[in-house]
Amino acid sequence: MKNVLAVVLAGGKGSRLEPLTRDRAKPAVPFGGNYRIVDFALSNCLNSGLRKMLVLTQYKAMSLDRHINRGWRRFFCRELGEFIDVVPPQQRIDEHWYQGTADAVYQNIYALEKDRPDCVVVLAGDHIYKMNYRSIVDFHSRNNADLTVGALRVDRSTAQQFGVMEIDSQKRIVGFEEKPENPRTIPSDENYCLASMGIYVFTARFLFEQLCQDANNPASGHDFGKNIIPSIINTHRVFAFPFRDENRKTDAYWRDVGTLDAYYEANMELVAVDPLLNMYDKPWPLRTYQPNLPPPKFVFSGPAGDESRVGCALDSIVCHGSIISGGRVLHSVVGPNVRVNSYAEVKDSIIFQDVQIGRHAQIRRAIIDKGVNIPPGIQIGFDLDLERERGFTISDAGVVVIAKGDGVEQLEPSHQLALDSV
Repeated sequence: MKNVLAVVLAGGKGSRLEPLTRDRAKPAVPFGGNYRIVDFALSNCLNSGLRKMLVLTQYKAMSLDRHINRGWRRFFCRELGEFIDVVPPQQRIDEHWYQGTADAVYQNIYALEKDRPDCVVVLAGDHIYKMNYRSIVDFHSRNNADLTVGALRVDRSTAQQFGVMEIDSQKRIVGFEEKPENPRTIPSDENYCLASMGIYVFTARFLFEQLCQDANNPASGHDFGKNIIPSIINTHRVFAFPFRDENRKTDAYWRDVGTLDAYYEANMELVAVDPLLNMYDKPWPLRTYQPNLPPPKFVFSGPAGDESRVGCALDSIVCHGSIISGGRVLHSVVGPNVRVNSYAEVKDSIIFQDVQIGRHAQIRRAIIDKGVNIPPGIQIGFDLDLERERGFTISDAGVVVIAKGDGVEQLEPSHQLALDSV
């Protein structure tokens, strides 16, 4: 892996995750309490022995840049040829944003050529999964491939969101359509399609040639899935690498958290007794920036016979620095430095860092963004029509999202409380 360079595409605008992406890039959105979405691709690289990384940013990249500077640079020694460089748009070619995934790499081709890699691994920085990239690089080398695409079975009903492949008995790609209206299924199973994971391993010289050809084609959309892959499958050695869980011998865990509901469900899966994504896997650690905060704390056991003021969390993730002070947290993900005050209840929700939840507040099926203060006595998630009147975002599945600046601090209590109880 010494001569392999990883390029992480982390410039996604994340429009479908609004308002969580109102002030941050999609890869910088918190996930699982402690982490950011981009941490999964970066952890995979580090654990796979990939120690040369370019992170290509674009929209609202300040928080992502800060996160990588704080949490990731310490793992690399530039004197040994290791690095993780955050690369903003250079506009070397023209005065425009990246026009597609291939254009993003092409506009940084100088940085790639400078390192003289044998292979280039192109990754999306906005997916949740654990994968040893050494396996796909070895597969690429064994097959003397020009390009290898990470592949995963997906349900036919959702395949329209992906690039869909057809392969022969040698796993060579013989057909590829990007987001087809009528995706072709796997011959042995008409309920599933073989989808691209957005993971590409290129032989470096071949990649540079294809990028230059594509850049000179005015009719191209300059995208790997839409343009480059379909144009080379009949003339070059292009293979699919099936992504499998080596422990379970089944389709591996992989989530595209591109919508609010997909993001919410992926977080809620983490609090299961035996989640498919194991964040406590010592041989495959997930790394991130860890602020210097004290351990989580649970206070007030309640007087004898009165369990209304008990600080507890059940079936939940509670991060460092958080205090559950006489409130209850049920089936939720609570980020760092959160305070849940007396008699408050948080259920089926995702709470970001530095959130304050007032006494007697009740939160159901909600995502609360960083730094939001929920006033005492407020109910969130009980009446969706009321939430729309308040101006909050409601997902298709009825999850309430409260972002910074949504004005929740000015709301009056939703249910009658005695003044002395608040």
